Formats: sequence, C-alpha cells, structure tokens
Amino acid sequence: MTVFHNAPAPVADPIFGVVERFKNDTNPKKVNLVTGVYSDNTGAVPLMKSVKQAGEIIAQNANAHTYQAITGNSAYNSAVQKLILGDDFVAANSDRLITVQALGGTGALKLGADLLKRLATKPTKILISNPSWENHQAIFEKAGFEVGTYSYYSPALKGIDFDAMLADLKAASEGTIIILHACCHNPTGYDLSNDQWQQVIEVIKTNNLMPYLDMAYQGFDKGLAKDGAIIRRFAEEGLSFLVASSFSKSMGLYGQRVGALSLVCQDGDETKRVKSLTSNVIRTNYSNPPIHGAALAELVLTNPDLNKLWQDELAEMRDRIKDMRQQLVQGLNDRQVHGVDHIARQTGMFSYSGFSAEVMTRLQQDFAIYGLESGRMCVAALNSNNITYICDAIATTVKG
Repeated sequence: MTVFHNAPAPVADPIFGVVERFKNDTNPKKVNLVTGVYSDNTGAVPLMKSVKQAGEIIAQNANAHTYQAITGNSAYNSAVQKLILGDDFVAANSDRLITVQALGGTGALKLGADLLKRLATKPTKILISNPSWENHQAIFEKAGFEVGTYSYYSPALKGIDFDAMLADLKAASEGTIIILHACCHNPTGYDLSNDQWQQVIEVIKTNNLMPYLDMAYQGFDKGLAKDGAIIRRFAEEGLSFLVASSFSKSMGLYGQRVGALSLVCQDGDETKRVKSLTSNVIRTNYSNPPIHGAALAELVLTNPDLNKLWQDELAEMRDRIKDMRQQLVQGLNDRQVHGVDHIARQTGMFSYSGFSAEVMTRLQQDFAIYGLESGRMCVAALNSNNITYICDAIATTVKG
C-alpha cells in the first residue's frame, strides 16, 4: 500500500463536469452556456487584433527565454497599476503600492490568500457573496481560512438584497476579510450602485474590515475607466486592500494566464515589508511567472496604437453582449415567456436567469443547451446563429 492509496474519491467540479457532458454530446445544435469565455457572433473565441499585432512585434524582437524577476514583468506591473488605480493616484502614492504578475486571476487570488494567511495573527474569517464564483470558497479554504458568506442575491427580488448584505457586513468581526466583485458580479450579473458602494466602504472603515476586490471583467460593463472607478474610490478613502485582476477575458488571453495582484498599503515602510513577504509567497509557490502572456499585455497596455485598438475591440465585445441580452429578453417575451426583463439589466458575461434547476436540466437533456442548475448562463456565448434555437427551447421547456 502506498501513500496514493489514501487519495479520496474523485469529486467532480460543478462547472467542468457539465462542460465534459457538453463535449460528449453529439447533438449538432448543442450550446455551451457554462464556460466563462467570450465568443464572437460566429461562436468562435476571437484572437483580438491588438493582441495579434503585439505578438508579431514580440516575434520580430525575440529574446532568450530567461527567468523573470520573482514579481514578474515590471513594465506590465506598472501598466496594470495605472489601469486599475489611475495615473494620478499612482503618481501621488507610488510608495504605498505593490503590483506583482500572477498566473491569471485565479493565481492572483491564491497569492493574496496565502499572503493574508501568513499575515494573520489570529484566526481570521473570509466572507464571500452568496452566491459567488464557485472557486472563491475553495481557494480560501485551501489557504487555511474559514469561509462564510454575506447576503447578496435575492431570488424574490431578482436582484441584490442590499439591506441584508449591509447587515451581514456590519455583523462581521473586526479584521474579517471581505471578498468583493468590483464589477460584473459572477455569477449574478448584478452590481452595486455608487451609493451602495459608498455605504459598504463606510461599514468597512467603521468595522475595520479588510477588503479584497476581485476584478476579472474590467471593461465589460461601462468601460475600463468607469469599471475601475470603485478601485480608485477604495484607494482615495485611505483604505488598505488587495485587488486580483486578469486579462483572460478582456484580452482573450485565457490560456496565457495573465493576471496581477495589487496591494494598497498605508505607508512606504509597510509597503517594503509586505512586498518582501509577497515575493516570498511567490518564491515558494512557483518561483517566478512566465514571460509571453505578460509581454503581450504589456504592449497592448503601453503602445498607444495597440491600446486604442484594444479599447475599440473591447467596446465591440461589450456592446455585443448587451445586444444579445436584449435579443434574449425580446425573444422570450415574443414567445410569451415573461418575468425575464431583469436579464437585460444585468452586466458582464453572465446572467442569473431565474430559471429553475428543473428547467436547466431539461434544457440539457432535451435540447443540448448546457447551463448550470443555479440558472446561471454565459450570455457571451449567445449569437445570431443560436439565439432563435435557445429562445424556442426555453419557451418550450418553461411552458411544458
């Protein structure tokens, strides 16, 4: 008997298990509304022109594949910092800021989780929204934290139960780490208003809570600057906090794993000590990050022509998703499926449709339309070729 004998029975990932069933489905009309990947109107994951051109520039100026610094590409880190916090804030507070390259948004979250665990001087609890991205709980539990939830989505309201959310945050003990979705909440698609964000900030300040913002979808709601405004507001309020960000969605760099962990500290001395500890966390996880993906993102962020092209492409993606939301709602209303107007008010790549687990299961079984039992659907996978089929299937299922 070896140590491997003690491995527990396999546990299927709730998302990847559905994706596997989709892959094995032979129905030519099958639709994947599970995976959080942007598809264009042909159903393909696009290679963005800005990223392609950045790759051509890199290929023309190829360098040896030597190790990067532990914290990654410094020009990339600087560009990310300015993107999420703004040029003015960075210029005035550079001694308070840390940004390190990470292995996608998930890797950034894990780095931050490990860092916070090392910094904890007493048992500390993590609170995530109910519901939240499926991996949030696992990431922080594996880092050694107790994970709880705060109220967020209300099925009855088909929106945010903000009073309950605020009550839960007020009840959190001092030092509790609060995971917040900066924009395009995954999985619900419902975001806080400006006034609601301000109330959350006041509770965080009053109760001495630690905010950790997850921003995987900057640019998919109102645009890069407006979507990042909440990060700047936290910074301007004088708070210390963490931000996990990613270019998987906004640049289509899914397989390149291009993310960053940014931290806002109180002063220069604190920054030096936290940066040293962050480097140690990286060193003991994977030593240093890969080169190519961050180099692509760096060029797109810093080259004026590529940056403009990228922002134009991102706007097209954002507008197409919004248009597909509208078409889905209109198509369902035309088929006498009512109570779905909330879908058009949501933001980002996902929708909490409100459809029951029974409906979602029947859509899989009868029509090969794969979503999650929670009713979550990736509206970025809708296109002019499948929208009629999807609306017909939902109408048949709901009415049946």
